[in-house]
Amino acid sequence: MNGILPLWKEKGMTSHDCVFKLRKILGTKKVGHTGTLDPSVEGVLPICIGQATKVAEYITDSGKEYIAVVSIGTATETEDADGAVVASDLSPKHITRTEIEAALAKLTGEIVQIPPMYSAVKVNGKKLYEYARKGIEVERPERKVFIREIELLNPVQWYEGETVSFRIRVACGKGTYIRTLAVQIGELLGFPAHMAALVRTSSGTYVQDDCRTLDEVRALQEEGQIATILRPLEDALSDFTAIEIPEELLEKVENGQVLPEHPLLDTEEALVFMNEGKALAVYRKHPTKLGLMKPEKMFPLNR
Repeated sequence: MNGILPLWKEKGMTSHDCVFKLRKILGTKKVGHTGTLDPSVEGVLPICIGQATKVAEYITDSGKEYIAVVSIGTATETEDADGAVVASDLSPKHITRTEIEAALAKLTGEIVQIPPMYSAVKVNGKKLYEYARKGIEVERPERKVFIREIELLNPVQWYEGETVSFRIRVACGKGTYIRTLAVQIGELLGFPAHMAALVRTSSGTYVQDDCRTLDEVRALQEEGQIATILRPLEDALSDFTAIEIPEELLEKVENGQVLPEHPLLDTEEALVFMNEGKALAVYRKHPTKLGLMKPEKMFPLNR
């Protein structure tokens, strides 16, 4: 069994829970997810099976889209609705749409984030949440992330009350913490804030309409129809230029040989060599040998 299964992760499960359950449903150990979603978050979680586990990193590195609810007025220790309140400002608020959109504009493009203490980022070999659960505060490394677009979804001009909430759509690159983004929006508006809810609406080329729940996957497997929803691993390679492999190079590529650099690698990040519609290998410039290229991933043709 090889392919990519677009899963709709439901609330209450970790991404690892989904992998564990799918291994049992599908009867295979070679299953991997493509980017962690917190238990309280639902959304698109492409699952790689069999040979497709080799391309999981490409989906993980691809763009994501989210719908988030930002709550202005309180901040929490986890930066989302699950954590204890650590700061609040319940004074009457009068925030205009223009002020919110100005804050969103400042957070578009390349920005710097500090990962939340309750996250899986490692510091000195331990995950931050392990420190947080023991009440230990450690210095967290800054990271640069890319926000392609933030759109304010609520069609109103004024936001008033002791607490204020609004929905945003975020298109971003890998490594972005949407709950941290919510806190940053609050900081620009001058108030404590947290992320009240989150849904991932797309991951790479996969959107909500492509996805099935675990129950739907189980039913399809029982009916012997699971192959009807598996997407080819080539889906994960769509960001790269694909070329049909010349007959004289087929055996060399199958054996993973280092080859003279292809002219397209002057402008392309990587090349996918195809053989009759199937990906055979992903090649990149050789890191140490000028004028040569080497395989980064290899895929058997008889899969």
